[in-house]
Amino acid sequence: MLSVAEHNRLFWRSRRGMLELDVLLVPFVKEAFPLLSEENQARYKKLIDCEDPDLFRWFMQKEQPDDPELAIIVEMILNHVPASS
Repeated sequence: MLSVAEHNRLFWRSRRGMLELDVLLVPFVKEAFPLLSEENQARYKKLIDCEDPDLFRWFMQKEQPDDPELAIIVEMILNHVPASS
């Protein structure tokens, strides 16, 4: 289990300064991350180390990550987004 300090660090690393990424990552890390298995939390931490242009292409569904572990967490994040009405 993550300490409050570790979760706060992860929250700030999730803020990318690119609106398209922030609206996906920030709510996910706040709402879903604490409920993830250790395996999926590790996938998220790995994802956060990726470059913004790669994240943008993956989340805009222009490309898929070559790494299957990253593809899993990208899909989880995209599924976390509420459907627009």
